[in-house]
Amino acid sequence: MSQIRSHIVGTGYSLPAKILTNDDLSKIVETSDEWISTRTGIRSRHVANDGEYTSDFCVKAAKMALANAGLTVEDIDFVIVATVTPDNTFPSTAAKVGKILGIRSGVAAMDVNAACSGFVYASQIADNMIRLGQIKNALVIGAETLSRIVDWTDRNTCVLFGDGAGAAIFQASEEQGKNTDRGILSIKIFADASHYETLCSDSGVSFNQKSGFVHMDGKEVFKMAIPSLVEGVESSLKLADLTLKDIDWYIPHQANARIIDSVAKKLEIDDSKVLVTVDHHGNTSAASIPLALAESIESGKIKKGDLVVMSSMGAGFTWGGMVVRI
Repeated sequence: MSQIRSHIVGTGYSLPAKILTNDDLSKIVETSDEWISTRTGIRSRHVANDGEYTSDFCVKAAKMALANAGLTVEDIDFVIVATVTPDNTFPSTAAKVGKILGIRSGVAAMDVNAACSGFVYASQIADNMIRLGQIKNALVIGAETLSRIVDWTDRNTCVLFGDGAGAAIFQASEEQGKNTDRGILSIKIFADASHYETLCSDSGVSFNQKSGFVHMDGKEVFKMAIPSLVEGVESSLKLADLTLKDIDWYIPHQANARIIDSVAKKLEIDDSKVLVTVDHHGNTSAASIPLALAESIESGKIKKGDLVVMSSMGAGFTWGGMVVRI
């Protein structure tokens, strides 16, 4: 029986021009390239300059995705931005992106805050709306300026994060309703609020009228990240009636190379199928997966017809997985 699927018809990304290497960080806080790289796999990250905002990177990534899809802003029916670093408390960054892009009146716009799982969560919303026939084309963006909320005197957190945005255009297409279809085949999302304070901002608008800094229990996050990322992969593949043998690529949330290695080993995924960008992006939270996806499509690694599984885990705790045939 035929079924409406969400095809990813175009991707794009944007990164700040400013690059902060581990050696640069060693001049700001007590650390070293060896200390950072051996623990995280990160060697550099992009950091927004003064006057650059989350919306700026969203817009650039969106324009690239639209161009790659062969679409214009007139074709977009829904704008959703996953971020924990919005330009303003309100309105949504998605609304601001719509304003800058010139999205027509009446097109819905909203932000999603699921931290590092934000892109998977946002994709679930967009995919459901497409499947229901409510929209035809959705602009889905993961974007962050995490450099605004890190304590640059805390070497345990400031070395981890970077800024940037990744975007994807989801388009409705009628398929056969089989797991051999192109498009999004499954998405599964989760949360466990008992870990609310393990990874969080230490402030908030309602709490103390501040944005605050990232606070993290690194050991606990590391311990929870591996099984969560594994569950994201296994549950989404099961939902699509597929196995790890079927996949061409795995895109994990780019938080830490050691976590990625551990997940790949646990799932028995060959390293050649694991896409890693954490070395030059750092952890870009909601931007992590769409950045890696867009870069890998642009470079030609990911090709039309490839089966890609993605999984993420972030504050909340939130986690999830997605299976898509490009």
